Amino acid sequence: MFSPTQADVRHFFCAVYAKSQAGQPMEAIETIASLWIDEHPEYHAELADIDAALASMATAIEGQGNPFLHLSMHLSISEQCSIDQPRGIRQAVELLTHRRNSLHAAHHEAMDCLGHMIWESQQAGRPPDGEVYIACVQQHATRD
Repeated sequence: MFSPTQADVRHFFCAVYAKSQAGQPMEAIETIASLWIDEHPEYHAELADIDAALASMATAIEGQGNPFLHLSMHLSISEQCSIDQPRGIRQAVELLTHRRNSLHAAHHEAMDCLGHMIWESQQAGRPPDGEVYIACVQQHATRD
């Protein structure tokens, strides 16, 4: 299993942003990441400065989101859907996308479910429960 460090994640997204800005060729995973980066122009300044991104790892500002975590979650959900793992996530996200008329909005709601599943798993000291995650995404799809 691949377990990147915070620094690895920041290097990856900053490098993808730099490649995108320079029009350089990218690997498939970088292309997917660049599409999510494009959806979040509010993160571009942070992605443009790798030194500041690495220096800010030690500081968390209350009420301010982490662009690297946010983009990582977009990438994770994209990958989960591409291989339908956990089984059923692709259909649940597609249903939510249809209901919201936006893949981006669907991802943001699925992130709530993904984050909650990971938090519960960590608190209980057990593996993540994919069925609970999928049920959560499906519940979002049935709400207005």
